[in-house]
Amino acid sequence: MRLPLLALLARGPAHGYELKQALEKLLGAAYPQPNIGQVYVTLGRLEKAGLIEGEDIAQSSRPNKRTYQLTDAGREAVAAWFDEPTDEPRVRDEFFMKLAVAPGTGMTDQVALINKQRRHYLNAMRDLSRLAAAEDRDNRVAQLLIEGAMLHLQADLDWLERCQEELEQLEELE
Repeated sequence: MRLPLLALLARGPAHGYELKQALEKLLGAAYPQPNIGQVYVTLGRLEKAGLIEGEDIAQSSRPNKRTYQLTDAGREAVAAWFDEPTDEPRVRDEFFMKLAVAPGTGMTDQVALINKQRRHYLNAMRDLSRLAAAEDRDNRVAQLLIEGAMLHLQADLDWLERCQEELEQLEELE
């Protein structure tokens, strides 16, 4: 959450609740909603790190609110984040590790693992389809997030099919 909050502050000063609302509006229901406590804890850490600076704004009928803005160091951190590519392809895949170590354990077979994982992915796909239908069509960012997740799931389903085909061919050779 650290870097997305910094990126939102690159748009201009804001207080914690405004940042939470901006994330929710931008990402829609497809992305886990940030906890306001988590937002403020993160803002406190960013301020201690010198990436943002806060200013207390007096309010007549409410407690003071703290507005934050990026420092030069915060702006550099956001620029570096945008410049850096994200993680490499998943080579350390937990499901694949289960699939690889299952033979010989006597605890499960690989086809059962694949079928269970396939059901899990299909249920997730169904949930995302419902979410896409319920999401505001004008929120293109949220729609793209959902579409990306569905494409990843489809690729995972295709890969499971490939794993099962390979296992069947191995069994035929034995």
